[in-house]
Amino acid sequence: MQINRRTFLLTAAAAAACSRRGNSGPLQKAAQFLWAQQAEDGGFHSSTYGLLRSGQSLTPFVIDALLTVPASSMPVDQAAVDRALAFINKNTNADGALGRMDETAEDYPNYATSLAVAAIVKAGRAGPEREISPMVAHLRAQQFTETNGWKREDSPYGAWGMGGPIQRPPDAGHVDLSMTRCVLEALRLAGVVPSDPAITKALVYLERSQNSDGGFYFSTVNPEINKAGEANGSFVSYGTATADGLLALRAAGIPDHDSRTVKAIAWLRDHHQPERAPGFDGTARESWGSGLRFYYAGVISRTALGLPVTLPAQAADGSFRNENKMVKEDDPLIATAFAIHALA
Repeated sequence: MQINRRTFLLTAAAAAACSRRGNSGPLQKAAQFLWAQQAEDGGFHSSTYGLLRSGQSLTPFVIDALLTVPASSMPVDQAAVDRALAFINKNTNADGALGRMDETAEDYPNYATSLAVAAIVKAGRAGPEREISPMVAHLRAQQFTETNGWKREDSPYGAWGMGGPIQRPPDAGHVDLSMTRCVLEALRLAGVVPSDPAITKALVYLERSQNSDGGFYFSTVNPEINKAGEANGSFVSYGTATADGLLALRAAGIPDHDSRTVKAIAWLRDHHQPERAPGFDGTARESWGSGLRFYYAGVISRTALGLPVTLPAQAADGSFRNENKMVKEDDPLIATAFAIHALA
């Protein structure tokens, strides 16, 4: 679709106004809000969702967002970063996994571990004092490959799931594109090269997740989590999955002139909507478009395609929230972190 000229101009004007305001702009206010939520133990803990109260996945998620804020907008508080990394280190088990230290429930271990690797590397703390090799080894061990009994023809082959105990055939558990993208990005940040078997095998899953229209869907394993549903015998492409797919292809070393990335970029340009995730309009699943609003704003901004996004009004305390609770974006820690990626 064509981006509405008025929407584009308003977005550009808002960005310019933010720049003129300097440190009083929404980006700095959002960052200040998030830093103010850091607990005494160095972590970031949800007061909205019990599963996220441990802070194991939220802490690297929030720090990863805060480390994208330019120093010109808000200098990094190195002591606060160190407290957060100490929290991550304390909650990483002997196998290199973060997210498994709460006895009541696991906290998205592969997602948390991947984001921890990203945060440690981006903070410049990946030296001997905070060795990331155990984390990288753990993520490698979690991949659906021959090592764990999976064959190339199996639907989860090459992907990553939720984490925790190793999944072996026939039970793959929860497997999705977002988790796989996060792990690939962490591996690349850790220095894993595109020719590495972990990355070349991941391409098998990425190619299975891409439709002929260039868009992506969420899971080849769990039909019920493909949020745009199914039509004409295949799962429907939608915005967040396609942006994840593009970022995953890039993390796997696939250049933007490759036909796979060309088609994904074309899908995003043709379907982009500034205020919601595309791919749901006119269907019974339309509410997912608003439910994924902040996730889409964050991930589409990271694709660097120049597609404008608009966010809901920022609260006086600097936070953002989504009134739609479908994917926990009513939690200000989650919505504000995604907003920072879009604003930065």
